Amino acid sequence: MLAKTEPAKGREKVWHASLLAFTNKWGTVMAILLLVIFFTAMMPQFIESSNILTILRSISIVTVIAIGLTVSLTVNGFDLSVGSAATFSNSLVVSMYVWYSMSTFASIAVALSVTLVVAAVNAFLIVKVKIPDMLATLSTMFIFEGVAMTYTGGGSISEGMPRLDGTPTEGKLTEVFKLLGQAPYIIIIMLVVVVLAHIFLNYTKHGRYMYIVGGNQEAARLSGIPVDRYRAIAYFLSTFLVALGGVILASRIGSAQINAGAGYLMPAVAAAFIGFSFGGLGRPNAIGTFVGAVLVGVLENGLVMMSVPYYSLNIVKGAVLALALASTYYRKN
Repeated sequence: MLAKTEPAKGREKVWHASLLAFTNKWGTVMAILLLVIFFTAMMPQFIESSNILTILRSISIVTVIAIGLTVSLTVNGFDLSVGSAATFSNSLVVSMYVWYSMSTFASIAVALSVTLVVAAVNAFLIVKVKIPDMLATLSTMFIFEGVAMTYTGGGSISEGMPRLDGTPTEGKLTEVFKLLGQAPYIIIIMLVVVVLAHIFLNYTKHGRYMYIVGGNQEAARLSGIPVDRYRAIAYFLSTFLVALGGVILASRIGSAQINAGAGYLMPAVAAAFIGFSFGGLGRPNAIGTFVGAVLVGVLENGLVMMSVPYYSLNIVKGAVLALALASTYYRKN
């Protein structure tokens, strides 16, 4: 009797292992599909093209910022300053328009370039001073949050609003700039960033080196890879993408607001870490980050449509992040 049950038990274990492996690889995608089915059953209008467009538009800025965070994660870093960098970029680009009446190209170029100071400070503290990534970027998060608020005088910047000294302003946001924050352009920018980041990380020498550095710095160093250089490059790329997210945010809301980027830190972290489990990769990746952002966006949109109080949304998003992390790290154990 025992001999007959052993093969059955063996097949059952193999089936359970296969199911667990499949869930670990595609659990995020399955969760999105189940949520879409559930919300559609509850509210048929959820699946309408206009609402799908709303979801994609709502996750565009989060995704761009999360891709920046993902790049820092490839070298086993963690950039907590992404929210402050986005706020800084947001303030700079609007001020270039309103205070200095600069052109679209010049305003965006100045905002992206100056915000890279955040990356320079991060790279110096992490690579040269040897402060752990999380602690260094926690410091710069507060520093550049303060810099942005000091630059704007602790207030917002919008068309027609006088400068800090009371000087009238005549600059206006251009129509071309305003289009960046509208569909379909904001969605196109998001998809282009995801695709380019995916190609860079997976199909270029530099992207593969970043993964090697993140996997084992000592082994990478012994292999001849300039570890410190690639760690610095990761933070510069991360900040550049976050600055781009801040520019798009300015285009979308049409002004610079106090701590405008702060609210994007946790959604970006959630999207990036949920993406770890996508396809069973178990590492930061651009496509997974996008899928993670879609999961958070679908969940938030559906809950809002069901009139769930806004103050309860973070509970659900936090629970989803915990489940995603459990899926990733349970498999490793």
